[in-house]
Amino acid sequence: MRWDQGRESTNIEDRRGASPVRRGAFGGGIGLVILVLLGMFFGVDPRVLMGLGEVVEQVAPPPQSAPGPAPGEAGRPDPEAELKRFVSFVLADTEDTWNALFRQAGKQYQEPRLVLFSGAVQSACGYAQAAMGPFYCPPDQKVYIDLGFFQELRDRFKAPGDFAQAYVIAHEVGHHVQNLLGIADRVRAAQSRVGQREANALSVRMELQADCLAGVWAHHAHKARNVLERGDVEEGLNAAAQIGDDRMMKRSQGYVVPDAFTHGSGEQRVRWFRRGLETGAVSQCDTFAAREL
Repeated sequence: MRWDQGRESTNIEDRRGASPVRRGAFGGGIGLVILVLLGMFFGVDPRVLMGLGEVVEQVAPPPQSAPGPAPGEAGRPDPEAELKRFVSFVLADTEDTWNALFRQAGKQYQEPRLVLFSGAVQSACGYAQAAMGPFYCPPDQKVYIDLGFFQELRDRFKAPGDFAQAYVIAHEVGHHVQNLLGIADRVRAAQSRVGQREANALSVRMELQADCLAGVWAHHAHKARNVLERGDVEEGLNAAAQIGDDRMMKRSQGYVVPDAFTHGSGEQRVRWFRRGLETGAVSQCDTFAAREL
């Protein structure tokens, strides 16, 4: 992926090295249920939110040490400096693309901020650990990423490559686009009126649409700035396949439960990412109108 000459975004918050303050932790099993429901409504992966169990079981958090300087500050070398630059470039490129597309539609794009953190972070959606992977929080309109996830993407999920990483960022920005367009609010309202199985199905459509919107970004980024190189598309499609619900469940528990899908199968994720990539049209990303996913 060609990115060395691109501009970097100014919408980066580097909280690496800081100790997050746990606010408003719920106690007991009821609290865990509340957090999972909130996560479902906010579009956060319920599979990962279960990892917050240790947090919600503690009503009073332990004292926190004073935040230390982020890597690269106060003369400290930053081993993730190049990766930070790459993330900043991708975010900037999504800004350029979505600003243009919103302007063409007679709308104004509000750029999200991207928070880099290490280990754990406090967001408007609650306290989150790195194990949950990258996520988007609608209330504060921020994307959260622990850069260590990209090593996990390469090693654990067998999805190497810079465009695989760019796909992950663009997917989370896709959730921001959904939020701006009011889609996220409508989905959360619909989920509140149905059972768990139907709510999961709505979540799948929401996630597949974000995949398609990530493809829309890649289409226009390459058309305008020639960012893609040989093999990049294959990297992105492989990443989409590897983090499908079916493959994630197979890895974690050895079997697949389709009714519990919240993001879609690997095949579905590839299909919708490819649709956005090939057409570049937001209108082609209406997963909610699609009879088959």
